[in-house]
Amino acid sequence: MQGRCNTRNTREVITVVDKQEVLDKHRLHKGKIEVLGKVPVETKEDLSTYYTPGVAYVSEAINANVDTAYEYTNKGNTLAIVSDGTRILGLGDVGPEAGLAVMEGKALLFKKFGGVDAVPLCIRKSTEEEIVTFLKQIEPTYGAINIEDIESPKVLGIVKKAATELGIPVFHDDQQGTSAVVLAALTNALRLVGKDKSVKITVMGAGSAGMGIARLLSFTGFKNIYVLDSSGIIYRGRAKGMNEFKEELANATNPENVQGGLEDAIKGADVFIGVSGIAGALNKELIKTMSERPIVFGLSNPTPEISYADAVEAGAFIVATGRSDTPNQINNVVSFPGISRGLLEVHAKTVTPEMLVAAANAMAKSVGRRLSREMIIPSMVDKTDAIKITQSVAAAVGMKAVEQGAARVIKTDDEIRRSTKELIMRYRKIEKRCSVSKNKKKKEN
Repeated sequence: MQGRCNTRNTREVITVVDKQEVLDKHRLHKGKIEVLGKVPVETKEDLSTYYTPGVAYVSEAINANVDTAYEYTNKGNTLAIVSDGTRILGLGDVGPEAGLAVMEGKALLFKKFGGVDAVPLCIRKSTEEEIVTFLKQIEPTYGAINIEDIESPKVLGIVKKAATELGIPVFHDDQQGTSAVVLAALTNALRLVGKDKSVKITVMGAGSAGMGIARLLSFTGFKNIYVLDSSGIIYRGRAKGMNEFKEELANATNPENVQGGLEDAIKGADVFIGVSGIAGALNKELIKTMSERPIVFGLSNPTPEISYADAVEAGAFIVATGRSDTPNQINNVVSFPGISRGLLEVHAKTVTPEMLVAAANAMAKSVGRRLSREMIIPSMVDKTDAIKITQSVAAAVGMKAVEQGAARVIKTDDEIRRSTKELIMRYRKIEKRCSVSKNKKKKEN
């Protein structure tokens, strides 16, 4: 669900980039991120303060109370992006070195939209237990961990186990970031069609995204959910292609224990959510079997389960995709910067479903008076909007963490919003300097 965001109520044409130009730019800059110091080291006093001997005082203070690491170091604003490169974008298992290019890009988005210092850590393919052990070993350095692009169902086990064994949030964007932004979009879509949580929802795809969506919708109170994988509808008692996570889904969804395929699951459905990765899996005829004013989210990239135009032509009342060249682009970039910002602001110990619901509600409300059939989710394209969205999501998550007793520090809504804006604006100043320097070099050449 990655890609460029959509502008307000307009159809943006995807920018076609030249392969050689992309490679040349990456080679020129040697990647997309770097580490910069926050303080000057120009005098002996600076050196003595920020390194030896002065830094010994800081180490002593942290040794006396490890939680002060959040105050004296950058732990409170640093997140690790951990991947083994086994499920990279649409490429699949390309390995950790190839995955590093993608993780750098993700780190750039964390910084730009959330003011978060994110560090890519691409590791060799390992077992579930080995990766959890690795996460526990790096925990002292980071305020949160984002699991990214690890194959399913292994990643589901990693996140489940790590969440109970680590004292910092372990956030899986494919599950939690996706589910939060889908819940936000669905909340607004249901407002427009005048329906409630009694709707019938068909989720096509039972990987990380599908699992996350079904779980959060179920947690939020949606009961009439039907999830499909490559073997058809997931139901209680099914033997083929099941695992512990699909067994959990079987018990939480499909109240009538329906069996069959997509045509059985979608008949009479109010909502279709596609995260299957199968282009063209949904056709016009199937949409015509759905209920009145159907909602269709075809979120697979680069080609959705059904095109925007075909879904509208078939009678879908509201249509969303993961693409930037149609209205209603449902993209994780709306969710993960604010969620991570909120977790880090209060030095959260974990991330909970309640926090994700709070984030979804904040995203849904961010649309405001612009809510329409072609605007059910906010966009990060507009710089002013982007800050406000991240502020709202961060504040919602941070305050929910405080309410649940999952925060190490207590902050107010205003404090979180102010800190969020300051950190994002700090990066924008760096971005502006880079742009000025780039233009200056162009003129000199």
